[in-house]
Amino acid sequence: MHCDVCVIGGGIMGLSTAVFLKRLDPGASVRVVEPDPTYEFASTVLSAGGARRLFSRLENIEMSNFSIGFLTRFAEEMTVDGDPPDIAWREEGYLFLVPPSAVAMLEANGRVQESLGVEIVIMDRAALKRRYPSMTVGDVGAAVLSPRDGWCDPSAVLQGFRRMARALGVEFVRDRVVALDDGDGPVRRALLQDGPPIEAERFVIAAGAWSQPLAASIGMPLPISPMRRFEHYFATRTPIEPLPFVKDLARLAFRPEGAGYTGTVVNSDEPRGVNFELDPSHFEEAVWPALAHRFPAFEATRCLRSWAGLYEVCELDGNPVIGNWPERHPNVYAVAGFSGHGLMHAPAAGRGIAELIVHGEFRSIDLTRLGLGRVLRDEPYPEIGIL
Repeated sequence: MHCDVCVIGGGIMGLSTAVFLKRLDPGASVRVVEPDPTYEFASTVLSAGGARRLFSRLENIEMSNFSIGFLTRFAEEMTVDGDPPDIAWREEGYLFLVPPSAVAMLEANGRVQESLGVEIVIMDRAALKRRYPSMTVGDVGAAVLSPRDGWCDPSAVLQGFRRMARALGVEFVRDRVVALDDGDGPVRRALLQDGPPIEAERFVIAAGAWSQPLAASIGMPLPISPMRRFEHYFATRTPIEPLPFVKDLARLAFRPEGAGYTGTVVNSDEPRGVNFELDPSHFEEAVWPALAHRFPAFEATRCLRSWAGLYEVCELDGNPVIGNWPERHPNVYAVAGFSGHGLMHAPAAGRGIAELIVHGEFRSIDLTRLGLGRVLRDEPYPEIGIL
């Protein structure tokens, strides 16, 4: 089997890359290799579906600006055969809370965000309490609200991209890529677990939490590890005012969902590795105390459902690796390591890789600083005070 571009991974990042590739170069033959078309363990479908602009690095803010705009017009962008997808986009905002020691940082980040057109509202403790009277604010120094941000149905987004990719002529192979083969020269083949190798001119590693071993097969240093995270659906009988997506620096993150809420507390020290086993104590020991502290109404909350998914953590700095390896294998591209931000940045990242393949450069957003170069130089480029 031969194609122009072999995309390894049919999740949200691989699908976005394939769609934008076909839009930029309709004549290109693009083949996506994905072992599980049910997406049972895909990080996207197990996520909370949030999309925000509250970042400190220009590249992440600009990717969010494009991607959130894309999500808001997703039905128009992804209509196939007159059938527009419904991703249930809810523009209800993001709210970041910081302690007094981080107020200057929040304000500095806010200036960067506003310079890129992000609408934000910075609130001191009193203003925060007036806006959200059920919240405990005694330990909060300030907060920032981005009212134009929100969340959506992540599974619907993934399926919308997949359906559009098929309509554009992308081919799908149900198999697992186990290695790339460079044969002591250019990479020309992807070796499959069950089927014959796929020969291609270019390869895109978009396998999420499973990306690192594929890169290692050709000596590419991709510092990405799978890390288990939990998500919980819970409810409370005590009425609360309408809330945005609430986050704090202690990694509490939750939002409204139907008649209840969905959220978690992420443990950054979670052992690395592919693990989907549930921890029945996580909600009671980690999430419930954080919720009850911030909103006393959650003292009587009930956890109705829990599930586990994976973050694809970039161990260098928490930011993704987006780009190719010009010095050794210029025809191999990585778009992975989004550390929980994959859904919100997939449209922009997929477009960026497509531009790099078709034009040889980023044309819409300069993502050079998120490339492999910083990994090779061991120069972290982390977010500032934002997780």
